[in-house]
Amino acid sequence: MVYIVFLGAPGAGKGTQAASMARKLKLAHIATGDLFRQALERGTELGLKAKSYMEKGVLVPDQITIDMVLERISAPDSGGGAVFDGFPRNLKQAEALGEALARQGKAIDKAVYIKVSEEELLERLSGRRVCRQCQAPCHMSDSPPRVEGRCDRCGGELSQRPAATEVSIKKRLEVYSDETAPLIDYYRRAGKLLEVAGEGGVEVVGNRIVAALGGERL
Repeated sequence: MVYIVFLGAPGAGKGTQAASMARKLKLAHIATGDLFRQALERGTELGLKAKSYMEKGVLVPDQITIDMVLERISAPDSGGGAVFDGFPRNLKQAEALGEALARQGKAIDKAVYIKVSEEELLERLSGRRVCRQCQAPCHMSDSPPRVEGRCDRCGGELSQRPAATEVSIKKRLEVYSDETAPLIDYYRRAGKLLEVAGEGGVEVVGNRIVAALGGERL
């Protein structure tokens, strides 16, 4: 059994890399965003609780998030291990996850920290655009549209989400630094942190992660 946590600031690419690593290692990919959406679609008790906060545009309380994740890791496909994406978000969640796994005789094996400079994060996040019509995403430098301002898929107008403005991005990075960055020290002290440079293409960064995990002989 292998349990891996992916850490990194918004725009670091942890979601993409976590999903890829889960496929390669044949592990369950547990992403909190997916859990929220699935719980809402099914109308579960936890989903309805989360909905009330999401509709207000505020973070779902730790305990609801923790309960959703603990429910998910009890599913049969998580028996062989899992890759956590977007969770834990803070020390309280990390401690709750560790305690829950310990009760089952399990533990987090490694925490992969994808390190990217603030300058690079700003460029990545501010360059994101989305089609107003079909919601297809693109990036002004990584995957620019063939026609400026227009979606390659349907020709609709591209727009920048409010969360992609420089002011909003800096605020997101501040929240990350305050809440999530301490997890880096938490897992480092536990001897479980693997720090990987996040600059470069998806495949390049993915190869670095594979090498780091392979070097640890998981």
